[in-house]
Amino acid sequence: MSGAGAPRIEVDGAGLRVTVVAASWHTQVMDGLLAGARGALERAGVANVRVVRVPGSFELPVAAARAAEHGADAVVALGVVIRGGTPHFEYVCAAATNGLTDVSVRTGVPVGFGVLTCDDEQQALDRAGLPGSREDKGAEAVEAAIATVVALRDL
Repeated sequence: MSGAGAPRIEVDGAGLRVTVVAASWHTQVMDGLLAGARGALERAGVANVRVVRVPGSFELPVAAARAAEHGADAVVALGVVIRGGTPHFEYVCAAATNGLTDVSVRTGVPVGFGVLTCDDEQQALDRAGLPGSREDKGAEAVEAAIATVVALRDL
């Protein structure tokens, strides 16, 4: 499982403005990712949270860019792309990954990467933070984004 060796990150996000941009495809998985993100935001003390829904993972970068350019201290991008029988998977995954990386580097606003890129639906369910899931990538993306905000303050 990819989560083996992951650090335990505990962060204090009090006073931060965080925008969660979440895709709409694969409702069950997205509901889990979003619930995990909300739980992590609450545990970190983030009270100023905005959630923006977009159609799919391809649209995450443009929403993340808008949030970063309009005052978010951190952005958390949540989505899921499940491999099919065409190259569409590779194009969407590359576009989302490259686009979100560009937003973070260009704006200086940390972007938590909570986009699942899975071979099948079961892999997505195992990472969605649902009852019975092995991992909670929504929560992990929040923790990473907030920890990066804190780390950047020290530079």
